Amino acid sequence: MIEWIIILLIVAAIASLLGFRGIAGVSAGIAKILIFIVLAGLLLLLLFGVIIIA
Repeated sequence: MIEWIIILLIVAAIASLLGFRGIAGVSAGIAKILIFIVLAGLLLLLLFGVIIIA
């Protein structure tokens, strides 16, 4: 999923440089949603003790 986030952010940056504001906005929006999902998942794993920080 992190690969998708990076790809979407690159697409947003290139689209923004080329003047495609709609595509840039949509890609950045989807990337934001995926970042939130990843962070929420990591928080849940940390709370339930699946990830052990040594």
